[in-house]
Amino acid sequence: MQHVNEFPHAVTEIRHVEIPMPDGCRLAARIWMPEGAEAAPVPAILEYLPYRKNDFTTARDASMQPYLAGHGYAVIRLDLRGAGDSEGLMLDEYLPQELQDGCDAIAWIADQPWCDGTVGMIGISWGGFNGLQIAALQPPALKAVVTLCSTDDRYADDVHYMGGCLLGEQLSWASIMFGRNTLPPDPANVGDKWREMWLERLEGSGLWLRNWLEHQRRDAFWRHGSICEDWARVKVPVYAVSGWADGYPRSVFRLMENLQGPRKGLVGPWAHRYPHMGEPGPAIGFLQDELRWWDHWLKGRDTGMMNEPMLRLYMQDSVPPRGHYVTRPGRWIAEPGWPSPQVRRRLFHLAPEGGMTRVAPAGGAVLVHQSPADVGMASGKWCGYGVPGDAPVDQRRDDAGSLCFDMDVPETGLAFAGDARVHLRLSVDRPVAQVAARLVDVHPDGRGTRLSFGVFNLTHRNGHDRPQALEPGRVYDVTIPMKPVAQSLPAGHRLRLALSTGYFPMIWPAPAPVTLSVHTAGSALELPLRDPSPLDDVLPAFEPPEAGPPAPIEQVAAPETHFRIVEDAAGGEMQMQIAGGSGVTRVLDNDLTLHKQGYETYGVTQDDPCDAWGRTEWHHGLRRGDWSVRSVTQTSLRGDENDFIITATLRAWEGETLVAEKHWEERIARDHL
Repeated sequence: MQHVNEFPHAVTEIRHVEIPMPDGCRLAARIWMPEGAEAAPVPAILEYLPYRKNDFTTARDASMQPYLAGHGYAVIRLDLRGAGDSEGLMLDEYLPQELQDGCDAIAWIADQPWCDGTVGMIGISWGGFNGLQIAALQPPALKAVVTLCSTDDRYADDVHYMGGCLLGEQLSWASIMFGRNTLPPDPANVGDKWREMWLERLEGSGLWLRNWLEHQRRDAFWRHGSICEDWARVKVPVYAVSGWADGYPRSVFRLMENLQGPRKGLVGPWAHRYPHMGEPGPAIGFLQDELRWWDHWLKGRDTGMMNEPMLRLYMQDSVPPRGHYVTRPGRWIAEPGWPSPQVRRRLFHLAPEGGMTRVAPAGGAVLVHQSPADVGMASGKWCGYGVPGDAPVDQRRDDAGSLCFDMDVPETGLAFAGDARVHLRLSVDRPVAQVAARLVDVHPDGRGTRLSFGVFNLTHRNGHDRPQALEPGRVYDVTIPMKPVAQSLPAGHRLRLALSTGYFPMIWPAPAPVTLSVHTAGSALELPLRDPSPLDDVLPAFEPPEAGPPAPIEQVAAPETHFRIVEDAAGGEMQMQIAGGSGVTRVLDNDLTLHKQGYETYGVTQDDPCDAWGRTEWHHGLRRGDWSVRSVTQTSLRGDENDFIITATLRAWEGETLVAEKHWEERIARDHL
């Protein structure tokens, strides 16, 4: 990445501004703008996050915000109510108060002398979510949105649930926010009231994991903030971006298909990152691309962007399995819209002997299977961050515990783009059961690279809002949607469909071991085969990645990092062990030292899914001179046949004095899960 030090406009930075809300609460912002904007107002771009504007996002902000300001925009990094230097409490994600605050902040921004009255919103993950949700509320000054790694559907396509199954990532994400919510505002910005604000947070932020587990089906809790409930509410132009290694690529396709206004989509090989810092690479000049979008919609300039194809995808080539990729070979392809005229959906029928054929076999068979409980240990993380180890590793061990169907890649190769689907005629022997399906690139030497996957809670066969127990032995027809991908495979490889009755820790196990019977007659893999398009050959190339000058940050101590799959041969337990964070860093321009270190461990025995458990621990700290605070948060999740069981602890210190200690013991009934 090239760091740019000179821009068309000199940049003024205001490190701390307090924006008043109608109820008197004050939200903290950091602002970059072109010098002289008060005399020559400019459009504004808002990023609205709970991630602390002056410390934990400093490095990322430095790469982006001065760059945009230097090209003629006022850029505002706003802390959510109850986060960073903002007053109040943050009680959960995307609550009505958060969205109303966003609308009120946009009105305040549009009314400032340095703003010309037009505002855009950008954000990755949380900021991408609330950008779409606030767009659906239609604040008058909001004119366009860039949303990255986000979703339109908070139940079916977020970190909490997938296919009606409880994601292990729910524990992970809840624990991350549990730890972050223990941090106080910075006294350098808010003065002596920091302690009162801190103690309010420690007492009142709550245990979000309990909130989410109390809503195991699609109800009003999840419909709130899911813009798929009414696409027509979003009227402003939307640019949606994600990556195949990210958790959120499928929303890009739904947004392209269902939004009615101007829209663009981009999916690269990346994990959960901005594309100018994208890994796996290739990273692209996303800031330049973003400027073309803003110049078109906020400044009225014809940048040519809207004359290009609606959707651009990265068609990945085959690679060996590996827990981390620096880059992925492939090529960019173009789609004029979605669904694509270049994509032909084709059925490959499951054969009794374990193959897949284009023509349905004359006969069928009933194949009976029960997976060991540790199938899924090779899954990596639901949402990859480009961290070594979080990509899926060699699939052979998981395949050995799965029901597999293979087909040879034809001599001409195979290319598909979009969401594969698995149609199964099946029966099970339990009232609650789930099925996981994986697409695997089987290399000539036998190694397996996971291409895509899908999971489905069979009690949700009639809808995620009305689960219904299964009748053991009864035959059902179900469809499992798979995560979208654009992938090419060469001749000499095999494409494998692998089915399993569990996929831990990606999803939490059913309450008892399940035996699955697959009726091959009536079962098939549906692949979105893609033909080459003339548009692919005339796509303009992305510029090389650029960014603003690096932030003045010193790495004081490296974090502990590992991603291990560990087998206890004596006890029969498998564990996924993860450590990560940013270690100890010091922000030089405000002399603040930060500490962030986390641990996640998931374990299960091969014989009993009720033995599955997850434990997390996070350490956070802030220090400047003789002022210091720190916290330790711990969370565990396990289940029995009837309940999920949460144990959590929060401890916080000012200096060496323990100022808060809280404990939770919660039992939440399993709801067809």
